[in-house]
Amino acid sequence: MNISLKNKQAVVAGSTQGIGKAIALELALLGANVTLLARNEDSLKLVVKELDLSMGQKHDYLVADFAYPDQLKEKINQYAAKKEAVHILINNTGGPPAGTIFEADIQQFISAFSAHIICSQHLSQALVPLMKKASYGRIINIISTSVKVPIAGLGVSNTIRGAMASWAKTLATEVAPFGITVNNILPGFTKTARLDFLMQTRAKSASTTVDEYTEKLQATIPMRRFGDAEEVAAAAAFLASPAASFITGINMPVDGGNTPCL
Repeated sequence: MNISLKNKQAVVAGSTQGIGKAIALELALLGANVTLLARNEDSLKLVVKELDLSMGQKHDYLVADFAYPDQLKEKINQYAAKKEAVHILINNTGGPPAGTIFEADIQQFISAFSAHIICSQHLSQALVPLMKKASYGRIINIISTSVKVPIAGLGVSNTIRGAMASWAKTLATEVAPFGITVNNILPGFTKTARLDFLMQTRAKSASTTVDEYTEKLQATIPMRRFGDAEEVAAAAAFLASPAASFITGINMPVDGGNTPCL
């Protein structure tokens, strides 16, 4: 099975922490040249030093804030203009704040739609022409299992994640003739800073300790544990590889069996 990414160029959004960072590290280990994309330049400088160089890779980074789509569009267009090819795009950004959908402010929906859909659209429009030129493209979107089953207390997130999945499915059909695949990874409860925050918030609401709430929640997962970011990264690396050339338009849960539907 060919999972080598040697000589492939990847752009990984939200890559200074959590799942995004884990994916960047994994793609580099497989030989890809990685461009990190995030808003904090100090963090980007630290992560780029962690990326594997054993196959002669060359890594770099772009500074852009997904809260400002026009800025992102300008940066990624400038980047694309200098590249001969880009083969892999990882769309990944932080989820909207927790809260019920009924109590959500309208601006929360607008901001989330902008950060997820609009920014992914800008990135894809800039990089798909380079994928077509290379006759190889992989667009992988890090979403959530809420695409299949809405998660209580994440009203805005559930809404935007569903929109993101539909955007991806539509794009997958349009670019398939050019050797470009578009797939979604749906992480379940994964050990990241966002999960830590959610556990603290939910434990407080339930008038219990974080450890007690965590233990109770893990008991509902068939594998009885939370996932590691590296396990999500492994799924992304496979979908980015030549081995996944005939897989497109899918939602792949990485959740320890927790999603209660097909």
